[in-house]
Amino acid sequence: MGQRLGFLRRWQIMRSRGWKIAAYCLLLFGAAVSLLPFFWMVRSALMTSSEIFQFPPKMLPDHWLWSNFIEIFEVVEFGLYVKNTLFILIPVLIGTVLTSCMCGFGFARLQFPGKNIWFTLIIATMMLPPAVTLIPTFMLWTELGAINTYWPLVFPSFFGGGGFFIFLMRQFFMSIPRELDEAALIDGANYVQIFVFVLLPLVKPALLVVAFFTFTNVWNDFFGPLIYLNDESLFTLALGLLQLQGTYTSDWNLIMAAATAMTLPAILVFFLGQKYFVEGVTLTGIKG
Repeated sequence: MGQRLGFLRRWQIMRSRGWKIAAYCLLLFGAAVSLLPFFWMVRSALMTSSEIFQFPPKMLPDHWLWSNFIEIFEVVEFGLYVKNTLFILIPVLIGTVLTSCMCGFGFARLQFPGKNIWFTLIIATMMLPPAVTLIPTFMLWTELGAINTYWPLVFPSFFGGGGFFIFLMRQFFMSIPRELDEAALIDGANYVQIFVFVLLPLVKPALLVVAFFTFTNVWNDFFGPLIYLNDESLFTLALGLLQLQGTYTSDWNLIMAAATAMTLPAILVFFLGQKYFVEGVTLTGIKG
């Protein structure tokens, strides 16, 4: 009996290890598949155009052409596009983080008539496809004379930044014990002081999540600038890189180099704030 129990125990351990190894292999395969397009983009950025389309395909270039990254500054106004993108990105970051945080605090901590109805309407806006509101929004900005300016890309961020960010901040605020508010009220603080000095330092992970999503949305935004900007001197990075693609021929090595240079800042921002990003996303679902 003892030998049979020992055999069963060893069999269970081996089976458990086998499942773990299989799971790790599956995850590694999925990671490799996900990273393959990024690897292909980077290797293409260091090749000549002829090497990119060579068959059978080469995994690595014969000569690493780091000069492709320098040439994109000569072919297009890459620096100008980066400056224009930052000119939009900075105010959008400030507006989205500030107003979404304030709205989330109001829905989580304050009592006012119709609070649940207003919050439901805000959440309902997340269900509207962008194509539904595109034409009315474009007509509105046209009537205001704001076409070919940055106002349509910047101004909406100062009104909550979208239902998702308001929902995220509300959930995070609701995960913080209300006893902190009550203690601050007993000490004579008002709700503005509670928001600024008590709760705001505790929601830094959620603020970083909002900032990261906003950064990636604005940095990679192609559709918004395409709709509202006509002057090439106002083009953002995503829209400006389209100039590398010609009507009949394209320098795909330069396109890949520009795409790589555009992708690296987003990857760097994610790795720098990965700890807070994961914490912020996790804690938003604790209480609702």
